[in-house]
Amino acid sequence: MIKNIVIGGTAGHGINTLSYFLVRILRDHGYYIHSMKDYMSRVRGGANFTQIRFGSKPIHSHDPKIDILMALNQEAIDLHSHRLRKGGFLICDSEAQTDYLNVIRIPIKEIGASNQNPRGISSIAVGAIVKALGLDKEDLRKISIPKWPEAMVEKNYKTALEAYNASTKVYEKIESVIKPDSDILYMSGNQAIALGAIAGGLDFYCAYPMAPSTGIMSTLSQFEKDAGILVEQAEDEIAAMNVVIGASATGARSMTGSSGGGLALMVEALGFAGIGEVPIVAVDVQRPGPATGLPTRTEQSDLSFVLNASQGEMPQMIISVKSVEDAFYQTARALNIAETYRLPVLILSDQYLADMSQSFEEPNLEDIKIIENEDTQKDLGQLYKMYDLSSSLTPRMFPGQSGSTLTFTDSHEHDEVGHITEDSELRTQMMHRRMGKLKLLKKDLQEPDYFGPNSAEIVLVGWGSMYGPLKDAVEHLNNHGHSVGALVFGDLFPLPEKKLRSYATTAKTLVNVEMNYTGQLARLIRMETGIEMNHSILKFDGRQLNFREIAEQVKELI
Repeated sequence: MIKNIVIGGTAGHGINTLSYFLVRILRDHGYYIHSMKDYMSRVRGGANFTQIRFGSKPIHSHDPKIDILMALNQEAIDLHSHRLRKGGFLICDSEAQTDYLNVIRIPIKEIGASNQNPRGISSIAVGAIVKALGLDKEDLRKISIPKWPEAMVEKNYKTALEAYNASTKVYEKIESVIKPDSDILYMSGNQAIALGAIAGGLDFYCAYPMAPSTGIMSTLSQFEKDAGILVEQAEDEIAAMNVVIGASATGARSMTGSSGGGLALMVEALGFAGIGEVPIVAVDVQRPGPATGLPTRTEQSDLSFVLNASQGEMPQMIISVKSVEDAFYQTARALNIAETYRLPVLILSDQYLADMSQSFEEPNLEDIKIIENEDTQKDLGQLYKMYDLSSSLTPRMFPGQSGSTLTFTDSHEHDEVGHITEDSELRTQMMHRRMGKLKLLKKDLQEPDYFGPNSAEIVLVGWGSMYGPLKDAVEHLNNHGHSVGALVFGDLFPLPEKKLRSYATTAKTLVNVEMNYTGQLARLIRMETGIEMNHSILKFDGRQLNFREIAEQVKELI
């Protein structure tokens, strides 16, 4: 059983608070949850909505078809009522205008006024939804936030209870499901990146706020004291990247984050990390550009940018996170890879995944190992060869680690110690040393996930947050008699090629599925392997491509 609820209204209607209460109630009944936000770049007004999909098994993506629409204003009815399934319910104000048959009308203004709670729209909505799902009115006791005073909690309970009693219909009575033995966590993609960084041994995070990446910094700041980390808000993105490089050069496991516009300001300093072989992690939570673009929407359009996000040539790794759970593990992994190979690691997320929340099994922290790349010699009595030409993977020694050993980190080309050089032969040797890391890194690459029959006639190819929609699209298409599989990449550069080459040989048709205009992964694949995609399914309007859209376009190709 999977059900889908959409709550639509404006900024100021308390949609986030409402979804918090509803998710809490559904989680207590044992359900897995996938929720997503769609919001405009304004403080008040606009057409915003949250979608909550829940069921007894893990849920991978959102569904445009909905079972219950909670419309907090007329605009929400006009925008979303066409998405209701046959037999679905619309819950709205008693004065709203609609021709939809299955309507539950609630006197929202009157209920708020009778309880002296005119801003309690979220409580009214929870009461109506809980009734529509056939749940007990005692669930309304969960409408509270820890910082609320008792009087406010009681007022909102009474408001919700009146809405519960005023609602006369039950859409479908849902039952509690048996919870799995392991603990189930629920968090957003940004929260997962932050907690994954802590699990991966993060010491220092510095950034400048930029939507939709800011949630990483705000989450880390909540755990700053307990986790023993330092979180610093810089005056701008240029400063943030330079501070992170300085912190890493002195031994702190360091990380920053921004969106594409912020990362654009960081790229000169990113080159410093490349030539200085300073291990750092930078998160790019993508949104549509160029320039300010659509600041609260989603896209996968920064791949080509980050592939060349510095002057000259340098070794780096690019990882895209595929789900909330994957974001946790890949962030910890990125910190280890940066430290092991002494290079920048870029993590690509996007607004959809950043603000999306999912249920997943609690991670086993014993599976996460913190890898150090530190020279344990305490006193070499000489200048330290930080860039020893005998190996691409020289361990690091930090300033002050040894009483008589000096260390140098420089943005110029340098010799083995770190002194500036313009010697042509030494430049060539240093380039071989740095770029040789990419060959060594290949042994740590993760192949893309594959869904579907091994002999699928059509193979869809995507990356990052397309994981959930592609997984659901493959299941949907195969259930309807088609032979379709999907390869979803997490590691993007260096590009893992084994599975790609195998399925490119056996499949009749390759289709790249991306959230950008130019098919940036397809271009990377062609550049690295010579493999051409036969077709493309592309979307770039700022809204996440869903599994039904993918399935319909695949059927058209067939």
